[in-house]
Amino acid sequence: MQVTIEDTPAAETAAPPAPRRRRHWRFTALLAVVVTLCGAGIGLYLNERNTREQTRELSIPSAPDWIELDVNAQDVDPTGQQLTLYITPVPHGRFAAAPDSTAFARPVEITLAGLPKATIRAAEGESAAAQAVQIGMSEGTKTDYPFDRYRAEAGFRASSGGEAVPVGLVLTDTDPFFVLRPQARAAATGSVVLDARIIRSRSTFILSWFMIAAMWAIALAVLGAAEVLFRKREGLVWPSLGWMAASLFALIGMRNAAPGTPPIGSLIDYLAFFWAEGIIAASLACTAWSGIRTEHRLRREREAS
Repeated sequence: MQVTIEDTPAAETAAPPAPRRRRHWRFTALLAVVVTLCGAGIGLYLNERNTREQTRELSIPSAPDWIELDVNAQDVDPTGQQLTLYITPVPHGRFAAAPDSTAFARPVEITLAGLPKATIRAAEGESAAAQAVQIGMSEGTKTDYPFDRYRAEAGFRASSGGEAVPVGLVLTDTDPFFVLRPQARAAATGSVVLDARIIRSRSTFILSWFMIAAMWAIALAVLGAAEVLFRKREGLVWPSLGWMAASLFALIGMRNAAPGTPPIGSLIDYLAFFWAEGIIAASLACTAWSGIRTEHRLRREREAS
């Protein structure tokens, strides 16, 4: 008997099994997705960092003798409808005690024409310290969260010895939850008017939308699980009931952790929170009621047998 032995090509013997190749490609694709998402997140962070907390020279007078107002916007309060500004006057020209000095050569009075009205005084021979003032905000409703927008407007004028002094405005925004879009209008008398649009920061928008999506995802997951248990006529499946009850109370904690502490009844509640809580509560109640009926039926069948 003659036996013929066929040689198997080396490429075929060295090739890994198909399931192993599939696992390799799945791992590679998953790694690529993770790297892409992390890179996109770092890019968004760097972009927001470079566009936030920037010092903007909104209005610089052409006169050699003027007062610079370094304004730091640190706290936006939607509940009190107020924007807190820390203002530091800096002298220039003949108002400075010496070149490049922050001490005043003569007394200066800065008046903030806003709601409420405020006055800042700089004494002769001294450097002015930062003073906190509050200006009112308008055109905004806090319950529109996270799409609430506001407007703050205030006028600044300075005088020394009854003489008007030109005013310059330099603004820095440091509130982590809001972004200011400021503009300044200079008047012929040397005064300047600050007009700022205030919106939520990009990170607040991203987290708010994530919370909305997560609430709906959890609610629909609970609804789907309840439907499966109801169709299978399962009894009281305690792990499933515990998960549903935990989800019901977990969403309350998530809602209260929303950045900026929006009041109850905000837009985010009507978009997701109220509906998610209602769906989860109804699913839990229906699952428990169906399980109770099934348990009673099984007990009667056992007693009858």
